[in-house]
Amino acid sequence: MPTVASQAGRAANSLPAKHLITVEAYRKMGEAGIFSPEARVELIEGEIFDRAPIGSEHASMVKRINEGWVSALRGRAIVSVQDPVVLGDLSEPQPDLALLRRREDFYAGCHPSREDILLIVEISDTSARYDREVKVPLYARHDIPEAWLMDLQQQRLEVYYGPKAGEYQHIDFYREGVVSPQAFPDLKLSFAGLGWK
Repeated sequence: MPTVASQAGRAANSLPAKHLITVEAYRKMGEAGIFSPEARVELIEGEIFDRAPIGSEHASMVKRINEGWVSALRGRAIVSVQDPVVLGDLSEPQPDLALLRRREDFYAGCHPSREDILLIVEISDTSARYDREVKVPLYARHDIPEAWLMDLQQQRLEVYYGPKAGEYQHIDFYREGVVSPQAFPDLKLSFAGLGWK
């Protein structure tokens, strides 16, 4: 039987519960000016994370992919660049790119949610660990059908797909050749055009 001292020791070593921020509260904080206009933050599972500054190589890669995808998918899907998506009540990440189901209002009334997302792409320069260990698992838990992590330092694309029970069941790695999103097999991303050495 535990003694009073051992019970007190366990209580002293336990951590207090976190106060999680909802998407609604997070938006109100933004509207109230709590974040500076230059702040790069996103809400992940009720916690506010600072986002890494965007370097020139990162920005260039977003532009390269965006240019090809917008023209290839015109009228079939919406290419979203660094815009929020809503994943449940506690997460509003801002992926570098997302392919969304086409809507005539271009999501004017609300941010896209899980059902609208066909593919999410994170481009990582200094943020690969965060993207791999925090964001990709978040996307799996919310059944995003496919997530790509483009690691600029390793010059490697990680393709995650087949979410089941909160985890992606498959991961493929690419350094060369051509890769296509599952939702659009005719959409080709060629590594030859990415500017990698």
